Amino acid sequence: MSLDLNSVLSGFRASGDQTCFHGRHIKPQILDGLNGINWSLKDYESRGGYQALRKILGKDGGEGLTQDQVIATVKESGLRGRGGAGFPTGLKWSFMPRQFPGQKYLVCNSDEGEPGTCKDRDIMQFNPHAVIEGMAIAAFAMGISVGYNYIHGEIFQTYERFEEALEQARAAGYLGNAILGSSFNFQLHAAHGFGAYICGEETALLESLEGKKGQPRFKPPFPASYGLYGKPTTINNTETFAAVPWIIRNGGQAYLECGKPNNGGTKIFSVSGDVERPGNYEVPMGTPFPVLLELAGGVKGGRALKAVIPGGSSAPVLPASIMQDITMDYDSIAKAGSMLGSGAVIVLDETRCMVKSLLRLSYFYMHESCGQCTPCREGTGWLWRVVDRIEKGEGRESDLALLDNVAENIMGRTICALGDAAAMPVRGMIKHFRHEFEHHITHKTCMVHAAV
Repeated sequence: MSLDLNSVLSGFRASGDQTCFHGRHIKPQILDGLNGINWSLKDYESRGGYQALRKILGKDGGEGLTQDQVIATVKESGLRGRGGAGFPTGLKWSFMPRQFPGQKYLVCNSDEGEPGTCKDRDIMQFNPHAVIEGMAIAAFAMGISVGYNYIHGEIFQTYERFEEALEQARAAGYLGNAILGSSFNFQLHAAHGFGAYICGEETALLESLEGKKGQPRFKPPFPASYGLYGKPTTINNTETFAAVPWIIRNGGQAYLECGKPNNGGTKIFSVSGDVERPGNYEVPMGTPFPVLLELAGGVKGGRALKAVIPGGSSAPVLPASIMQDITMDYDSIAKAGSMLGSGAVIVLDETRCMVKSLLRLSYFYMHESCGQCTPCREGTGWLWRVVDRIEKGEGRESDLALLDNVAENIMGRTICALGDAAAMPVRGMIKHFRHEFEHHITHKTCMVHAAV
């Protein structure tokens, strides 16, 4: 793999600049040409917006596409869910029973609450019509007539922007009944959440949409057979839907070739922490981590890289020695022992105490647990309390074994993945930085801060 670093560093974040990837120049697909103010329908159409919807409906002079052709194109693209799980999007769409006689639903999961993640709100703020068009295409492919975009409760300005975009799309005939004069009907609504992290779990989101307490459901049944209001439902992430129009316009193979096998297209990474230029960066899947780090200006203050949480706070941390050789895609990061997750890359420099970092993460998961499952409700509290006493210099020799035991007894024993999300950071921190925890316990002080 050969990447032209000078080309990449020319300001790829939210711009039309190209990246040299495998000898080909690749433009951003979602953040292309955005400058923060050109979000409206007219601006979107000037960038090729709604051409994909017109194409599938046969409004560009062609014959249009069938539902099977649209799904096949998405399968060919290698697009995987951008919300964290990385499940193949086209395969998920094929699960929807298209001949179901009753109402079916399409849901966009914009409940972005993972610490470090801030890409979906930028998509809806600066390119909301890409999400709308992507959802309309998905609805066509699965024979769905009603959709909802569930937006995180703490980004009300973004919710208002998306509502404005919906009004524009309806007025232009891209939403509603008889879209663009066709027989296709699709009503799309925005729903405002209340800031609960647990509602990012798809079945808790459905419960909240129904007006109930946002708590995860047992699975099976899965949403494709029993979802919103007990009807078949397909749920995808904001970035996933936003990628669909480009795929339909340019073809599945073209999208796949933008990335690497089994990891098609580009990916938006939210880079935060100890970097010079934190922000959202859209790069081809498979981009080496050092290139992404250089895009963000490198480690802040010229300090040494210590560790990276590569996929949001729930992903196990990886030390710098491993990250230097990693490419940013699902398979490479999984092989290294972590997850690509939501694409939130949290960079930690040499001055960061890993015990204190874990303390902050453990408190978050304790606070956000819905309390439905005993292992999560009780276990997250124990994780936080044990890490807290280690940080305060009150740790015991048995605490590391206790942390590992509590984490092990949470994982795989809860209705949803929040329990795993709380346990994996604990196990990852102790695995790679055990010596720091041992120093806190033995010397009652922080070895990092003592050395600074």
